[in-house]
Amino acid sequence: MTNPSLPRRKVRHIEVCLSGEVEYTTRETGFGRLDLPYRALPETDLEHIDTGVTFLGRRLRAPLLIGAMTGGAELARTINRHLAEAAARVGVGMMLGSQRVMIERPASRTSFDVRDVAPDILLIGNLGVAQLLLGYGVAEMREAVTAVGADALALHTNPLQEALQEGGDGGFRGVIERLRVVVAEAGVPVMLKEVGHGISGDVARALRGVPLAAIDVAGAGGTSWAKVEDLVRYGEVRHHDLVEWGIPTVTALREVRAALPEMPLVASGGVRSGVDVAKAIALGASVAAVARPLLAPALESADAVAVVLERYVYELRVAMHGCGASDLAALARVRLGDR
Repeated sequence: MTNPSLPRRKVRHIEVCLSGEVEYTTRETGFGRLDLPYRALPETDLEHIDTGVTFLGRRLRAPLLIGAMTGGAELARTINRHLAEAAARVGVGMMLGSQRVMIERPASRTSFDVRDVAPDILLIGNLGVAQLLLGYGVAEMREAVTAVGADALALHTNPLQEALQEGGDGGFRGVIERLRVVVAEAGVPVMLKEVGHGISGDVARALRGVPLAAIDVAGAGGTSWAKVEDLVRYGEVRHHDLVEWGIPTVTALREVRAALPEMPLVASGGVRSGVDVAKAIALGASVAAVARPLLAPALESADAVAVVLERYVYELRVAMHGCGASDLAALARVRLGDR
């Protein structure tokens, strides 16, 4: 099962995401077409706006996660440690990149070790759904959590990315039944997530009865991981229609919320401001996640990452104040308008 190309591919992912045109160009998240209702007399005090939330058993200063990015190489270790330190300073959570490389190459575990710089953050491990059909199971899931001191585990599903990846895993038959088994037996909170092409209402309905702790809809409109794989494989985009395929983030949020009204949701995929975070909460998300805007700062320092995260939090607080929502419960009751 060991894939000797994994570490090098992880580095190429970073290089392409830093320098390539990897975002969607013909598909948008949908946030730009929605408006928070502006209140000239909001009856709120900006200084006392409460952005705090409890997610997966941890208290966060704001409903924000650092999304999954990388792991498995020395460069990834630098990135992850800067991200984790910034998360601890700002008071938000963090999701690790895929730990498959760590399971197959135990020496790469150090690239995921962040607890010494962020002992108290919400930390979410990460494995691929495709590997559950190739021999991975509860043991690997628990290892991914315990080896790095994570609080929960994300299982990412990425059929489009895998299809365009050289040597990718295309076998997803039986995946929902497999999820029913391993999630029930995992013994840790498990979140299902896409990687940026979206989860539909139909898929959410098929997951009824699977004891997931949360779902990250990871919609289209931000980074296209299908496009990343084309660029890694060929040095150019060859499959123009495929790399633009996906369910916009707003559509995915609405559909999954309607299908699973009680399920905690993460909004990710092109979340580019604190106003986007506010709109996501109003649409029914518990928290939002952001990844690519933090990648270049993470190469620089934890301070640089913290600056971006604090901007998101500030914009969220101002947006809440401007629409008269003193806390996230009030924001969740706000009705968005069309632009």
